[in-house]
Amino acid sequence: MQDFKLKVNEFIEELHMQMQRRQREDGAFVFCFEGPMMTNAFLIMLLKAVGDSDQALVHQLAEAIREKQNEDGSFSLYHDQTGHVTATVQGYCGMLVSGRFQQDEPHMEKAAQYIRSKGGLKNVHFMTKWMLAVNGMHPWPYFYAPLSFLLIPTYFPLHFYHLSAYARIHFVPMMIALNKRYTSHEKFPSLAHLDANMTKNPFDWFMAKEERSTHHFLTYMRSYTALDSRLDFFGYEAAKRYMFDRLEKDGTLYSYLSASIFMVYALMSLGYSPGHHLILKAVKGMKKLVTVCQGRMYAENSTSTVWDTALVSYASQKAGKKQEDPVITKSFSYLLNRQQMKKADWAIHNRHAAPGGFGFSDINTNNPDCDDTQIVLKAIPKTYAPVQWKRGFHWLLSMQNRDGGFSAFEKNQDHFLLRHLPLESAEDAAIDPSTPDITGRVLHLIGLEQKNMSPPIQRQKDQCVKWLLDHQEKNGSWFGRWGVCYIYGTWAALTGLKAAGIPSTHPAVQKACRFLKQIQREDGSFGESCKSAEVKTYVPLPFGTVVQTAWAAEALLQYEKPDDKTILKAISFLTHHQHTSEALHYPVGIGLPKQFYITYHSYPFVFPMMACSTFLEEMRRKNE
Repeated sequence: MQDFKLKVNEFIEELHMQMQRRQREDGAFVFCFEGPMMTNAFLIMLLKAVGDSDQALVHQLAEAIREKQNEDGSFSLYHDQTGHVTATVQGYCGMLVSGRFQQDEPHMEKAAQYIRSKGGLKNVHFMTKWMLAVNGMHPWPYFYAPLSFLLIPTYFPLHFYHLSAYARIHFVPMMIALNKRYTSHEKFPSLAHLDANMTKNPFDWFMAKEERSTHHFLTYMRSYTALDSRLDFFGYEAAKRYMFDRLEKDGTLYSYLSASIFMVYALMSLGYSPGHHLILKAVKGMKKLVTVCQGRMYAENSTSTVWDTALVSYASQKAGKKQEDPVITKSFSYLLNRQQMKKADWAIHNRHAAPGGFGFSDINTNNPDCDDTQIVLKAIPKTYAPVQWKRGFHWLLSMQNRDGGFSAFEKNQDHFLLRHLPLESAEDAAIDPSTPDITGRVLHLIGLEQKNMSPPIQRQKDQCVKWLLDHQEKNGSWFGRWGVCYIYGTWAALTGLKAAGIPSTHPAVQKACRFLKQIQREDGSFGESCKSAEVKTYVPLPFGTVVQTAWAAEALLQYEKPDDKTILKAISFLTHHQHTSEALHYPVGIGLPKQFYITYHSYPFVFPMMACSTFLEEMRRKNE
């Protein structure tokens, strides 16, 4: 066992060295935030639409898309997926529009054949159909979105701010261009060879089901928007103001590439020329999101710098780095400079709270979230910056939902009607409900602070615990919304429950540990497919991943003895194996189920370090 512990220590030291090399001069740790090839494809189309002259960049983005193409011509969102029609349309159109590849090349013909075999463009996600439509490659639907909806006061039973923050920031520019039936002045290639019968039917276009719940929602919408058409002018003005008020200093919208692309098309549909200073600044900001990712040029949808820096700093301290270490101190400076001190959209449902949260990306100033805030507060000791720490902690606690759980960006964002919004994936995109993963991690932070817990905070902790226990799955797991998926949710829930003082004898804990032990692979690893997020049932991978193995190991270490064979096998997998690329880089983050999965390149460093340092700590306690 002594040799084994020595090997684990050496593994941790190697991770320390590798992560330290990724630190910027300002203290940030920089890793690629890699999603699907959608971002490359959409940026290529935008650059062509605005007449950007950087053809070398366009070709590099297209070549990166080509490298991700499957042998049969399709594109996949994750390794064990045989093909995905929306991703294939995105990849195909990005390559075609770039001019780097021609329609008659074999790999292009294979992609076209795959798309036709899946029904053409009919089953493509509406966001991609929108992108094709603004570029004249797909007809607009028979649909009009009354922007007077933005004028409805927030004290009404249903209003614009009941949509989730991430839905709002994309829907506003999308609906402007849709209403204007805008098409780019640049000549884009025809897609008639992919689908000769492109539909204008809004139910087909948005992939909405013509069912009673959908009509129920539309009835409500008609009652709210049966307003004088003269209000349209004010609706468009409100939409413009909504976008302009949320621009970041680099000209991007919310620091999101996708929202910024949509905004540029919206502005052009309103008569802004491609040479307008707002568009030029936005395009320049978007180009800064292009980075080298595993040797390829990749357009990040945003940076993940605050998230990665906080994770690395917290994991490093957990693994023995002192806060006086220059690497750690520099990370504190970077993070504290990213605290958001203005009231933003989160305050609409949380009027009386003082600001103090943290966002996700390097330049985000408009959109703090609970997940980033909890990890920053774990990374920075309260004694290091007590005033800023308390501001962040009180902001975070103020974001607890009325049901006792925590969601990502805003409070009480779970309007029942929006679950029936006639759009594909509405339940995942249009609302922002409490989730086990975020609730568990916030509970973990509260539990770490319980020595000084006041009665109000004690009540909040108890509500968190109750919410988690009420939302455990029958098989003992918890569902994670922002990571894949049942392993992720179970890790967050168990670490939170342990910090809150829930004992190992509790039936929920025993069920959760049994679930994890049952799904371990023979080699000691754990692997769960992204498909779990789509079918809402645990789906195993045919291989183990480094990150999910670390999550499972740390979860079990909360309640099992460190020399339990399940834990020893998992730690052995992390430290002794030569890991394959798919084991290291399988996408275990989720932006939008079925459409946007994320490979966080910091995770194979951060989470094995956390699991291994927890293992060594528990072994030390056991020996004592």
